[in-house]
Amino acid sequence: MSASRRFTLLGADGKPFESSEPGTLGGHRGTRIYGRLDCRAAALALARGGYVASRVFFRTPADARAAGYRPCAVCLPKDYAAWKARQP
Repeated sequence: MSASRRFTLLGADGKPFESSEPGTLGGHRGTRIYGRLDCRAAALALARGGYVASRVFFRTPADARAAGYRPCAVCLPKDYAAWKARQP
């Protein structure tokens, strides 16, 4: 990979920023759900073609949560259960 490659990630403030490192988590702007890059639910959505335009990337789970995204129930079930338990 070229050292000049740049990636656009979302920060904790929900705003995009340029990074020399790729994101470690993917998310969907519409549903505000984040998960692992190898998530089978996201892979199915990507295969259907409707997900690509709304895809965002995060460096850390803390950034995703601070930006208002919740964990995926499929690929992050323990994080999702903890998030769900905190909901009113």
